[in-house]
Amino acid sequence: MTTGGDRFAAIDLGATSGRVIVGEVDGDSVTATECSRFNNRPVRVAGLMQWDVLSLWADAVDGLQRAAREYPGIRSVAVDTWGVDYGLTRAGRLLGNPAHYRDTRTEDVMDRVHAHVPAGELFARAGVQPAAINTVYQLAAEQSGGLLEAADGALLMPDLFSYWLSGERVAERTMASTTGLLGTESGDWDRDLLARLSLPDGLLADVVPAGTHLGRILGSVGIDDPIDVVTTAAHDTAAAAVATPLPPRGGVFVSCGTWGLIGVERAAPMLGSDAFAAGLTNERGVDDRFLVMRNGMGLWILSEALRGWGAEDELTTLLDRAAARDGDVPVFDVADPRFQIPGDMPRRIADWCGEHGVTPPRDRVDLVRSIIESLAHSLALSALEIGALTGEVVTQINIVGGGSRNALLCARVADLAGVPVLAGPVEATALGSLLVQARAAGTVSGTVDDLRAIVNRTISPRQYLPGASHHPAPRRKERSAR
Repeated sequence: MTTGGDRFAAIDLGATSGRVIVGEVDGDSVTATECSRFNNRPVRVAGLMQWDVLSLWADAVDGLQRAAREYPGIRSVAVDTWGVDYGLTRAGRLLGNPAHYRDTRTEDVMDRVHAHVPAGELFARAGVQPAAINTVYQLAAEQSGGLLEAADGALLMPDLFSYWLSGERVAERTMASTTGLLGTESGDWDRDLLARLSLPDGLLADVVPAGTHLGRILGSVGIDDPIDVVTTAAHDTAAAAVATPLPPRGGVFVSCGTWGLIGVERAAPMLGSDAFAAGLTNERGVDDRFLVMRNGMGLWILSEALRGWGAEDELTTLLDRAAARDGDVPVFDVADPRFQIPGDMPRRIADWCGEHGVTPPRDRVDLVRSIIESLAHSLALSALEIGALTGEVVTQINIVGGGSRNALLCARVADLAGVPVLAGPVEATALGSLLVQARAAGTVSGTVDDLRAIVNRTISPRQYLPGASHHPAPRRKERSAR
């Protein structure tokens, strides 16, 4: 890590792993160093899929303590996570492990909710595409089970961690926008919607923007340094968008990890019937911008297949062999609901192929190539469709997150979309968190575009051209010290 800039820490919790990252920011550059990485393994108890949140907390605190020892002078820390999930509390104490969004308890709840507020109206009010994972349906499921009667609060996942760090109970706005309960016009909880769904009005914390100071870190965390706790863009996609080197016009971002979020950044949401029918969703970005996106499949199918084989360590070899494999492989619908839940992905892909009269993959290499081809088709098509719906001619696609490491995926998206793909930064979410914190501290100033310009001056995405080889070449010299 270089010296000269101010230091900040990001606790970045993803659906399969967590990280504590320390970065330095000045007006010209941002650098990031990973201090710790730990697994995020859900647990299933009595049929309910849950997050092992206390293990996550312990690992995050261990990583933060190590960061404070190795990099003294950290000014602030902030937490980002995946969307929609929450923990129920009473008198400040967690009532139980938060349920996992992949749990099936919401499957029969959507129709009940729509009987009170039709799906189209929900979309028009909150801007979020109806999906069983959304917080609004999860809370309705809790209500049916009587759990809301025992709770006096519900804190979204990053806000729960910020509460444990600072003692302050808030709902950061980018994260709140994933719930289906935040008004698109007001940027606050839709009280009428809560009343119509009989959800307790005081259950949710006050909404605050990214960059809000929550106070000094609590002594119980075990860190003596006077580190501030700040809200970043607490939804990981919103944080990643801050650090995505998009052009002023024509750029589509793909935040690709477990999920694939494909979209554009706009000053206003798209709430019309065409957007609803096209499966678009509108979530908040930093500075009250809107991320007009499609929530799609990411690398979940591939990671589940590798997990089932016990072959997580063989990913690089399998991808290299898949890239060299000649001949056609089946392209399947990655949006099919059967691929959303944990299980035997090779069997499900074979079943899908059989149902559609398609020859299934012959071996593991074919199956990996089939997954990448199918995902690339989905991402490329969504990017072009979103461009058409928003009136933009797509000139480039920026892939950030773990998917940006996958050369075969990036190359095939470029081929299929017919536009260049720029891959990286891999740690876009953490970099976005660091930059939002730096702005809150006064280290840097300006809009999201100014923060993005710092990334452009520091990070060199790899470029994949349509029809080119699968071996990328950097646009310019990499300056990041990662």
